[in-house]
Amino acid sequence: MSGPGSAAAGALEMLAARGQSLAVAESLTGGLVAGALTAVPGASRVVRGAVTAYATEVKREVLGVDGALLAARGAVDGEVARQMASGARRVLGADWGLATTGVAGPDPQDGHPVGTVFVAVQGPDGAGAVRRLSLAGGRDRIRQDTIRAVLALLLSELTENTRAQDTEQHGGNGCLQP
Repeated sequence: MSGPGSAAAGALEMLAARGQSLAVAESLTGGLVAGALTAVPGASRVVRGAVTAYATEVKREVLGVDGALLAARGAVDGEVARQMASGARRVLGADWGLATTGVAGPDPQDGHPVGTVFVAVQGPDGAGAVRRLSLAGGRDRIRQDTIRAVLALLLSELTENTRAQDTEQHGGNGCLQP
């Protein structure tokens, strides 16, 4: 799966097969992740909604990101991304949450250079991951690469979550039984 469209379609197919839903919280991508997801026919079976939390106070007041964390570290932070994803799940009533936060440019932010990005996925039963990215290029390229990265992270977590469930159902040895 090379582009955001195919990654979005793959993730939505996996979620639909499980009967699970997805919510998105975006900062630097400004709604582009939600746009990539909802461009896929049938996305409404899975996508609950999105919050474009561009302003720091929206991250705090709508998504429930810890105000002390935001004050201490700023919005460009891995834990902020994790809390944004969790907040999207909670606010929009979804099984899985995605989040993007970072610096697309043109100027550095909170002491972070342009291209510093955090993406996060939070799912049921403690599933989730956060990735720090150091992206190159102009603003549009950074935003497009962020979309690809967060969708790839979601696919990875969904695949890992499936493997864990298979292992539990088949004796716990990591091998599928015939």
